[in-house]
Amino acid sequence: MNKQRVAYTPVGGVCSKMMIVDAEDNIITNVQIIGGCQGNTLGVSKLLIGMEVKEAIQRLEGIDCRERGTSCPDQLAQALKKL
Repeated sequence: MNKQRVAYTPVGGVCSKMMIVDAEDNIITNVQIIGGCQGNTLGVSKLLIGMEVKEAIQRLEGIDCRERGTSCPDQLAQALKKL
Protein backbone atom coordinates (compact mmCIF):
# COMPACT_ATOMS: atom_id res chain seq x y z
CA MET A 1 0.00 0.00 0.00
CA ASN A 2 1.14 3.48 -0.88
CA LYS A 3 -0.20 5.93 1.71
CA GLN A 4 0.27 9.64 1.18
CA ARG A 5 -0.69 12.80 3.05
CA VAL A 6 -0.48 16.44 2.12
CA ALA A 7 -1.09 19.45 4.35
CA TYR A 8 -1.60 22.49 2.13
CA THR A 9 -2.06 26.18 2.91
CA PRO A 10 -4.33 27.71 0.26
CA VAL A 11 -3.33 30.93 -1.52
CA GLY A 12 -5.23 33.52 -3.55
CA GLY A 13 -7.48 34.94 -0.85
CA VAL A 14 -9.82 31.95 -0.53
CA CYS A 15 -11.81 31.38 2.67
CA SER A 16 -10.25 28.07 3.71
CA LYS A 17 -7.05 28.23 5.76
CA MET A 18 -5.70 24.65 5.58
CA MET A 19 -6.37 21.49 3.60
CA ILE A 20 -5.28 18.03 4.68
CA VAL A 21 -5.71 15.18 2.23
CA ASP A 22 -4.90 11.49 2.62
CA ALA A 23 -4.71 9.03 -0.24
CA GLU A 24 -3.92 5.34 -0.53
CA ASP A 25 -2.85 3.89 -3.88
CA ASN A 26 -4.03 7.11 -5.62
CA ILE A 27 -7.52 6.92 -4.07
CA ILE A 28 -8.60 9.75 -1.76
CA THR A 29 -9.36 8.39 1.70
CA ASN A 30 -9.77 11.55 3.78
CA VAL A 31 -10.22 15.28 3.14
CA GLN A 32 -10.23 17.89 5.89
CA ILE A 33 -10.73 21.55 5.01
CA ILE A 34 -10.27 24.06 7.80
CA GLY A 35 -12.06 27.37 7.35
CA GLY A 36 -14.40 28.36 4.57
CA CYS A 37 -18.09 27.64 4.30
CA GLN A 38 -18.53 24.57 6.49
CA GLY A 39 -21.43 23.09 4.53
CA ASN A 40 -19.72 23.42 1.17
CA THR A 41 -16.31 22.23 2.32
CA LEU A 42 -17.79 19.25 4.15
CA GLY A 43 -19.86 18.37 1.08
CA VAL A 44 -16.87 18.55 -1.26
CA SER A 45 -14.81 16.50 1.18
CA LYS A 46 -17.39 13.71 1.34
CA LEU A 47 -17.81 13.62 -2.44
CA LEU A 48 -14.07 13.15 -3.00
CA ILE A 49 -13.64 10.13 -0.73
CA GLY A 50 -13.11 7.06 -2.90
CA MET A 51 -12.26 9.12 -6.01
CA GLU A 52 -8.98 8.79 -7.88
CA VAL A 53 -6.66 11.74 -7.27
CA LYS A 54 -6.29 12.50 -11.00
CA GLU A 55 -10.05 12.59 -11.55
CA ALA A 56 -10.56 14.92 -8.57
CA ILE A 57 -7.90 17.29 -9.93
CA GLN A 58 -9.58 17.34 -13.34
CA ARG A 59 -12.97 18.13 -11.81
CA LEU A 60 -11.82 20.83 -9.38
CA GLU A 61 -8.99 22.66 -11.11
CA GLY A 62 -9.89 26.02 -12.62
CA ILE A 63 -13.06 26.70 -10.61
CA ASP A 64 -13.17 30.43 -9.89
CA CYS A 65 -14.79 32.21 -6.95
CA ARG A 66 -15.70 35.88 -7.16
CA GLU A 67 -13.18 36.59 -9.93
CA ARG A 68 -10.21 35.72 -7.70
CA GLY A 69 -8.72 33.43 -10.31
CA THR A 70 -9.02 30.56 -7.84
CA SER A 71 -11.40 29.07 -5.27
CA CYS A 72 -11.42 26.58 -2.42
CA PRO A 73 -12.05 23.70 -4.91
CA ASP A 74 -9.26 24.97 -7.18
CA GLN A 75 -6.91 25.19 -4.21
CA LEU A 76 -7.89 21.67 -3.24
CA ALA A 77 -6.82 20.57 -6.74
CA GLN A 78 -3.47 22.26 -6.13
CA ALA A 79 -3.14 20.36 -2.86
CA LEU A 80 -3.95 17.08 -4.60
CA LYS A 81 -1.19 17.72 -7.14
CA LYS A 82 1.30 17.51 -4.26
CA LEU A 83 0.36 13.92 -3.41
